[in-house]
Amino acid sequence: MVSSKIVCLAFGAMALAGCGTTFVEEQNSLQYSPVMPQPALQIQTGFASGAIYNPSQAGLFATDRRASRVGDILTVSFSERFQATKSQNAANGKAASFEMSLPSVLGLEKLENGLRTGTTQSFTGSGSAAQSNSLTGQMSVTVARVYEGGNLEILGQKKLTLNNGDEYIRVRGIVRPEDISSKNVVLSDRIANAEIKYIGAGDVADTGKVGWLQRAATTLSPY
Repeated sequence: MVSSKIVCLAFGAMALAGCGTTFVEEQNSLQYSPVMPQPALQIQTGFASGAIYNPSQAGLFATDRRASRVGDILTVSFSERFQATKSQNAANGKAASFEMSLPSVLGLEKLENGLRTGTTQSFTGSGSAAQSNSLTGQMSVTVARVYEGGNLEILGQKKLTLNNGDEYIRVRGIVRPEDISSKNVVLSDRIANAEIKYIGAGDVADTGKVGWLQRAATTLSPY
């Protein structure tokens, strides 16, 4: 009975692993689903107070279409460029000797060679690392939440289906209304707590990753 349960669990794990990155990324896509606004009970469209500002509008002017409410669409312009270089060198050395002389009157002159010792140690190390990343382009996201101070939480993803797999671009973060341009565009370096992901899924992505069974065997192997 116990062995049959183990076999079932093993087949279940193999079936789940066989789905590959496509199944995993499709599940992760649910976290980036657009948030739709709740229907308002009553929306005031007139100017009862006689002022030119209407709180039901996004901005002061009728042509102002910048995102400001849950469900509004906002365009993110990627301008990510990072470059890092690190170099390190280290060297040290140490030498020590010990020698002891015995009195000749004891007749132990022959043991003097056995009482001489010395050590020499040296170490030299060097290392360097360089990394450069760049991401440019644009994609549209939606406003998922409006904070008390007016800041907007945005999230969204773009899925590209290619011949041998899918490509996902995902964005999540917080933006200030002041950083949104008149064209309803915000730069990616103006997103606070930004989470930007560029992930591949499918046959091509799977070939670049080690299988789950091989990873488990490598982890358990004492060699």
